[in-house]
Parts: sequence; structure tokens; C-alpha cells
Amino acid sequence: MGEADDVIDHVAAEALGPRLADEVGGGGRFVMLVGLDERGLGGDGLALEAVAMRPGVGLARLRADVPLTAAAYPSVTPLVPAAHWDERETRDLFGIVPVGHPDPRRLVLHERWPRGHHPLRKDVPAGERPPAAERQFVPFEVHGEGVYQLPVGPIHAGIIEPGHFRFSAIGERVLHLDARLFFAHRGLEKLAEGRTFAAAAPLVERACGICTVTHALAYAQAVEALTRTEVPPRARWARVLLAELERLYNHVGDLGNICAGIGFHPGISRLGWLRERLLRVNDGLTGHRYLTGVVAPGGLVFDLDANALAALPAILDDVTVELASAVRAIVRSEGVMARLHGTGVVSRETAEALGALGVAARASGLDLDLRRDRPYAAYGELAVDVVTAGSGDVAARFHVRAQEAQASLHVLREVLARLPGGRVVVPLASTPPPGDSALGAAEGPRGASWTWLRAGAGGTIDRLRLRSASFANWPVVAAAVPGNLVPDFPLINKSFELCYACTDR
Repeated sequence: MGEADDVIDHVAAEALGPRLADEVGGGGRFVMLVGLDERGLGGDGLALEAVAMRPGVGLARLRADVPLTAAAYPSVTPLVPAAHWDERETRDLFGIVPVGHPDPRRLVLHERWPRGHHPLRKDVPAGERPPAAERQFVPFEVHGEGVYQLPVGPIHAGIIEPGHFRFSAIGERVLHLDARLFFAHRGLEKLAEGRTFAAAAPLVERACGICTVTHALAYAQAVEALTRTEVPPRARWARVLLAELERLYNHVGDLGNICAGIGFHPGISRLGWLRERLLRVNDGLTGHRYLTGVVAPGGLVFDLDANALAALPAILDDVTVELASAVRAIVRSEGVMARLHGTGVVSRETAEALGALGVAARASGLDLDLRRDRPYAAYGELAVDVVTAGSGDVAARFHVRAQEAQASLHVLREVLARLPGGRVVVPLASTPPPGDSALGAAEGPRGASWTWLRAGAGGTIDRLRLRSASFANWPVVAAAVPGNLVPDFPLINKSFELCYACTDR
């Protein structure tokens, strides 16, 4: 799935917010906001593109020019709250100011970056290291009698990526959570500029170590849309197999991580071992436990191991039984479920306003899944069971994840029964003209991750934008915590189990 033929509607900068709000108010879903420097293609200014997914499979793409000498526009966040991190990131990286944004603080560039340095502008070399400018970080804090601040991180006790969380609390009751990420920002989008589509693929899939298939699929589909490339049938079906294996080992591991959030060791050990078994299945099929280096533009880099494929049905039967047994033991524990029910509630209204995706959205009653709503690979030929819940708490996210894991096992069996023969890769069919752009997306374990891609000269990349499901869902985590106890935060956080790396990029 990717679209190179979407019509781009050029609008005035002042109209961007109202037009986007009309799309969302008419049943559409906010996808992303993309900052652009048009000077790479002979222009003389900056631009913004807002993307929304309309009901059905169509995309609304709204493009607004912004003068380089007056890089500002009316913020869209007051009208479309889901865009608030996108706008802050675009301001940091391009210097395009969303006037009227409710939170004007920096997001990506921390306080040591000098003001006026915007690394995604075309006149900033990729390897340039700006001078450090010492300034104080100003967190958002709640003040009042009895309110205290509890800072946690960015370095944590376990093997975990860096993130800083500042709790404003009275006693143990949280009033506000300010989450600060991007300690691991690597500048992947800048590094991709000027590279060929093939050379950028390893960068994209390494945006995150446990969402490699998701990112590789979204990117490959954008490239294939730009180049009018038709992927062979075996590759399309094998991509579904790889995507569902990635979903399965993530869901199994995340169910165990919820148990870790409350110290329920039987669940931690059983589900941890089951995840390890699935990682070994991945290794047998592809030579990599995390499925890295398999999906590429045009299909797959290589075919899946025949012996491992033959052994997979019996393994899936064992996993089905063990997973059901482990989940049953957890839900029969009254102590465990007492901690899960009513904790970290995200209402349907909050999930919809903030643009929640994946399990986070479906556990709050939003019936969303790109595998069904905007099918790609071979998903259009499969019946995808979309699992939802209504309570929006940790228990709902646990149950949605457990049922989705069982649904993935069913999809995997069907793919194995229908996997066709033939080649797994074709050359890219054409070289797109400079300036052509397309989007690709994949429904990963944490929701829909999107790639926005624009071609440069000679089959290279002019602009790449990655918007992961974790990027979309981190603000939802911050909304789920207030009203809960400070010791509940690890449990709430693990019930989302978001990635830092593909948020930071």
C-alpha cells in the first residue's frame, strides 16, 4: 500500500488548520504533519503538508507554503489536538513556528542546542555539530500547597532507553505527568537525504529494534508507490507472515511486561520464555531474531528458510496452547486483575482527540486497524479480526493484546496454507521525477506507522518523514497517568509498552 497519485491540495497557511479540522470532523483520522524545505527542489521557501486518512482508503494531503523570512502559521493543534507533537517537532527541525500552540516548548532539540539552528533545513550539513549553548530546561509543573515534584530518569535502573518523567503529585496521587523524550535522537531523516532508496532502507528499519518489519514495510510501500513497482505474490504473502510474527512476539513480551509492572513472576517467566521461543522461530526463518534485513523495496531480500517454514505449523500449535494457558493463569489471579482494572484509564474521547493508535486506541473503543481499513501486502485477501474493548484501562489493553496475539496465530496458519511459490523480489520499475511524493503505512504491534517520502534527483531521497505509532501514543500515556498513584506508573507505562527509539529517530 502506498499512494503516489494522491492529489495535493494547495491551501493558504491560515487555512491549514480549518481544512484539516474539516477532514477530521468529517470522519477522517489525522496521519501526520510534514515540514519541507523547498530549496532542495529549486524553490525558495519552506512548506507544510498535513495528511489525514479519509473514511475508506483515500488520503487528504493539504500543502501550505511558508516564507523563509517569516516562517510562521496559525497552529492547527487547537483545532486538531493530535497534531501537537508534530507541530512542536516541525518547529524544532525546520523553524516553522505554530503561532498559538498551547505548548511552545522544544520537543526534539534539547536546551543545549543553540536557538536558530534547525537541522532539517537544506543549508545545514548532515554532519554539522552545532555549538552547545547552556540553557535551563523548563518543565511543566503544577504548583500549589502540598504539591511536590518527582523527577524520574532519563537513565533508569533496567535495560531501557532514556526518557525523563516529571510527576507533579500530592502524596502519591499524580496531578500531572510531563514526559520528555528524544535523548536518543539520531537524525535518521537527515541521514537519509541524498541516499538511494536501497541505501536508505537499512536506516529506516533500524529506527527501532523491535518494529523492524513495520518500518521496513511502510518505507518499502512508499518506494514502490513512487516507482510503480508491483511486488510478487510470494513476497506479499511472506510480508504478512513476517509482520504477524513481529506482532506476536511483541504482544507476548508486552503481556509479560505488564506482569513485570506489578511483580507477578509466574506471568513474567512463562511469557518471557514464550517470547524467546518466538524469537528463535524468527531466527530460523530469516537468520535474525528481530527480522532485520528481510523486507526491502521490491519484495524481500531473500526467501524464507524452507525447513523452518515446514516446522512452523507445529510450533504455532504449541504456542497457541501455552499462550492461552499463561493468560488464563493471569486473569484468574484476583490480585493481578485488581491492579489492572480501573488503572490508567483513557476515555474514548481522549483517545480520539489525541490520535491514539493500535492497542491504545482499540482498548478505548476505537475500531481502527490499517490491515482491514487500508489493506496492504496480502491483507486484502485475509479476514482480519479487529479486537476492541471499552474500559480503556490497563485490563482492557491486556485483554486486547492477548486476543490480538491469538488472532495473529490464526492469520499465520492461513498464510502458511496459502503461501504461493515464485520469486520474492523484482527490480524497481522506474525512477520517479524529483518532487514526486508518496506515503506508505503498516499496522505494527503498537499501531499504524507511516512513511512520507519525496524523491530527489536520480532516484535519491529529498525528504523522508517517519511517524511511528509510539510517537503518536506517548502523549496518550501522559494523559492516562493523572489521578493514579505514582507506583502505578510502571504498570500503566508497560500496558502501552511504547518504543523510545522510533519516537526519537
